[in-house]
Amino acid sequence: MFRILLADDEGIMLESLKNIITSNFGSNCEIRCVKTGRAVVEQAESFHPDIAFVDIHMPGLSGIQAIQEIRKFDKEMVVIIITAYDKFKYAQEAVNLGVMEYLTKPIANRNVILDACRRAMRQVEEARQRRDTDLKIREKLEIVRPIIESGFIYSLIQDEGDVYQHGYKEILGVSEDSGFCVVFEMGDSEEAGVMTNAVGAGVRASRRYSMIVETIKDYFSCIVGPLMGNRVVIFVPTQEQKNDYERRVEVLTRTRNLVHQLEDAVDSRFRGGIGSVMPIGEARESYREALKALRESGSHIAHIADIPAVREYDGEYPLDLENEYYKRGLAADAAGTTACANELFDWMAERYSDYRADIEIKVLELVMQLEYRAFFNGGVKYGFRYRENYIREIQTADSLEELRRWFVGKTRDICEHLVSGKKRESENLVEQVKTYIDRNFQKDLSLDEVSRMVNISPYYFSKLFKQGTGENFIEYLTRVRMEHARRLLEDPDASIKQVCVMSGYGDPNYFSRLFKKYEGVTPSEYRERFLNG
Repeated sequence: MFRILLADDEGIMLESLKNIITSNFGSNCEIRCVKTGRAVVEQAESFHPDIAFVDIHMPGLSGIQAIQEIRKFDKEMVVIIITAYDKFKYAQEAVNLGVMEYLTKPIANRNVILDACRRAMRQVEEARQRRDTDLKIREKLEIVRPIIESGFIYSLIQDEGDVYQHGYKEILGVSEDSGFCVVFEMGDSEEAGVMTNAVGAGVRASRRYSMIVETIKDYFSCIVGPLMGNRVVIFVPTQEQKNDYERRVEVLTRTRNLVHQLEDAVDSRFRGGIGSVMPIGEARESYREALKALRESGSHIAHIADIPAVREYDGEYPLDLENEYYKRGLAADAAGTTACANELFDWMAERYSDYRADIEIKVLELVMQLEYRAFFNGGVKYGFRYRENYIREIQTADSLEELRRWFVGKTRDICEHLVSGKKRESENLVEQVKTYIDRNFQKDLSLDEVSRMVNISPYYFSKLFKQGTGENFIEYLTRVRMEHARRLLEDPDASIKQVCVMSGYGDPNYFSRLFKKYEGVTPSEYRERFLNG
């Protein structure tokens, strides 16, 4: 069914249009007719037409003015202008308003009207189909949204990679580039900043988790993580780039009211810790701050900015640049990290060139801190005497530029060691798994079993194995089994069934189908071809 609005100040034109459309599309159309621009706007608001044939010159509002008003609240109505005025400015304005077609009276051929109507109907149907598809996608997304939100929170707090990389931001429809974390903790009571009976409170909360999520989302437009013991972590996206005082007070008040409502609903005591606003890529730091606020405050609700000794640097030191230095370093971005190192050194040299000892201390601090973080991130070895020459090398540098070269060189070395160390670790793991498969392919091997053997999650193991071999786990295992099966088939004393079992398969029919898929012939045909030479 299509709702069609016909607008023209000439009654004979309206009747002609209505008869043409009705005689060809019949009950598939509901038609209304008006004679003024004002009536066009009113019908657009109440009748909601899919298609409108509009004359330009009508009493009161012109057709163009009426369409302008309608476009303020309806962007999708398909408009066909039909007028006796063949003026360029009208046609140009019609294009600007998204008009589908511009027809000039008199229209001698009724097929012109019908063709325009058919094109408009197709456009309406396509728009309906898009809306229907979008609705189905949104419905499916809502079903899996809790899982996706949990993945976002796990990725955030476990530092498993940038949330941009995993695509969570796009999937969850987050348009903001910043946000902050809130950690809710529950228990029977609080003792020295720790909630008692965490297990019991967690069990009670698990029974009301859906209600907890709904309540939280009544207060914040946010991403809610899963129940982890007696904690729930949320991330609140925001356009703000910093922790404004008024906004902080507003968030504290809202969180306090939320906590009181959760306590009434779940029959547990709740506390909340709030982190600073951070770029989404650095949201893990906001999570850490939220935990710190919980631990170091005796308040029901605490914001990290209200905790004593919040990190503040005395003076104008570029702390953001230093954090970027560490971030790029741990990502093994040698070019980016050395660029940060040079910027940091430029800043020190420009302001404190007369204080070389202070520059030496800061350079040493930066290098050792990056090494320390890289060691715990994996890929960089550490020994007690690995740095025995650092102080001597720094102090014997002939100039600030030589000191800079030492600083940049060490920074680059750390990045390269991270890359080579992780690559070496990955290669060793892949070789270990390949050896295991080569020795045990006759068994019923699975991805879970092999990943457990190397103590790595199946997802991450699968990714590493594909990077190391160019094949996924099943492809590699199948290739090894097929190579072994070919060798066995070359022995005429082994039956096809024996070859099947000795190659790691329990079903001869499945084995034969798989063998033909890989080799192009059945096991029997392969043997016959080999024996006949």
